[in-house]
Amino acid sequence: MAIRKPTAPSERSSAMAEMLANASQETKFKNGALVEGTVTAVKGDDVYVDVGYKSAGVVDKSEFGEDEVKVGDKVTVMIVQLENEKTGTIEISKRRADEKIRWEKILQRYTEGSVVKGTIRSAVRGGLLVRIDDVEAFLPGSQVDVSPTKELEPYIGQTMDFKVIKISNERRNLIISRRELIEGELAEKRAELLANLKEGEIRKGRVKNITDFGAFIDLDGLDGLLHITDMSWGRLKHPAEILKVGQEINVMVLGVDRERERVSLGLKQTQENPWASIQDRFPVGSRVSGKVVNLAAYGAFVEIAPGIEGLVHISEFSWTKRVARASDMLSVGDEVQVVVLSIDVENQKIALGIRQTQENPWDTIQERYPVGSRVKGKVRNFTQYGAFVELEEGIDGMIHISDMSWTRKINHPSECLQKGQEVEAVVLDVNAKEQRISLGLKQAQNDPWAEIAEKYPIGSVVKGKISKIASFGAFVELDGGVDGLIHISQISDKRVEKVRDALEVGQEVEARVIKVDRGERRIGLSIRAMAMSDDEVRELEAEASGEPATPVKTSAGESGSFGGLSAAFDNAFANVEWQPGEAK
Repeated sequence: MAIRKPTAPSERSSAMAEMLANASQETKFKNGALVEGTVTAVKGDDVYVDVGYKSAGVVDKSEFGEDEVKVGDKVTVMIVQLENEKTGTIEISKRRADEKIRWEKILQRYTEGSVVKGTIRSAVRGGLLVRIDDVEAFLPGSQVDVSPTKELEPYIGQTMDFKVIKISNERRNLIISRRELIEGELAEKRAELLANLKEGEIRKGRVKNITDFGAFIDLDGLDGLLHITDMSWGRLKHPAEILKVGQEINVMVLGVDRERERVSLGLKQTQENPWASIQDRFPVGSRVSGKVVNLAAYGAFVEIAPGIEGLVHISEFSWTKRVARASDMLSVGDEVQVVVLSIDVENQKIALGIRQTQENPWDTIQERYPVGSRVKGKVRNFTQYGAFVELEEGIDGMIHISDMSWTRKINHPSECLQKGQEVEAVVLDVNAKEQRISLGLKQAQNDPWAEIAEKYPIGSVVKGKISKIASFGAFVELDGGVDGLIHISQISDKRVEKVRDALEVGQEVEARVIKVDRGERRIGLSIRAMAMSDDEVRELEAEASGEPATPVKTSAGESGSFGGLSAAFDNAFANVEWQPGEAK
């Protein structure tokens, strides 16, 4: 067995020192560590650095930037890899070492929430790169300003303050915001402004945004709403008609809700209210010019001064024309002459009239259509009681059914007239105040009753056709359009309960004339008298005329009288109009 020679003390000491050095190296030399080295050589773009490891590392000359590199320079580098798999040498980087040093300085100096100053260097996808103390930070596009920013290039080169909102140590990423700083400043301004705002005061503001219902006004950090109804005393369809984004205007504070941080503003309130002197500027009865600004079914709104609109109702368009819709006569933008009819200052309403600027044709109606004159017109419309005849545009006359025929009882105007028919009539009455003209159709013709009495003498036999049946008798149409009445008592010698049981409409009959009343225009007929003798007819005539009754003997051998026949005819003619449900 070989005997091991004891190690000398000096040798043991040297070995221990070597072991300690190797252990120190293992602690110092590891991936990601920063070490100090010395430049030993510069060959082309390669810079050789001795960091005290078993081999020298190589750094690309570009990592030194514009700094001059020479042998002997001290330089701090980062160990990227202790032994490169390909070369077997240590891999180091000066650039990474510089980045780590700068980042550590950032971590020492700033925390999330701190304010930093930086210069915007360039635009990248999603935002801007900002240089802060040799470190590049990222400014997202959403954090550039309080409002969305589409164009980022104008910000390049500007130096401003930012707020650190996120620090990522792993990615060595610094996220900053300009928006949060602005919002913080605005919040302070807003709180101060809300505390000092007073209703009724005038403030300068800038139009920030325009909507259909109004505009938002920036009052130096506090937004207020200017509603479209408070923009102008006149009519506005859209706020853009008088405002544009960025425009500076003076507004009045109308209301302040400090709890909800809402402010209502008014623009028109900074101007004189045109309604304050409206009665002096536009007295009732005055004639003014205006422009149609809006049309409704019931009329037209006319602007007679800035902020002053009045309504012309369709009834005030024309004296004579029947206007169904305002658009039939006017269009938006038309210049018109109007007369002020009434003013309601409290409710800011003005009633205007167009027809009042023209001569009223009813003022001279009596001169143009004197009573008794003959006129021509066209049948325009019917009512139950008569017909309207258009004499000129907007001027109608009324023909009552009682004035349509001398000989016939007219129950409806359609019995003798048609719509659109040209007729000649006589003016019976004119009422200019009520704008009414009464016309007579029969008055334009000769009264035939002077001849009727001669044509139909008492006792004569006539032929005719049953035209109407009523409960009290039947009407017979005779030659010339004259109607005669057969009273129910004069239909037969026998008692007749219902007229329609004995007669029917259209039936041809013969009868004797027993009564002719020229004054009342009535003819009384009798079928019963056809079988009577002349003496009996004379007695019947006397009775029908209202003379004292005389007992007579009928051809049938029955005795009786015609007492009350005159009254019966009078009652029958008084109730000559058809009643609903009666047979024809």
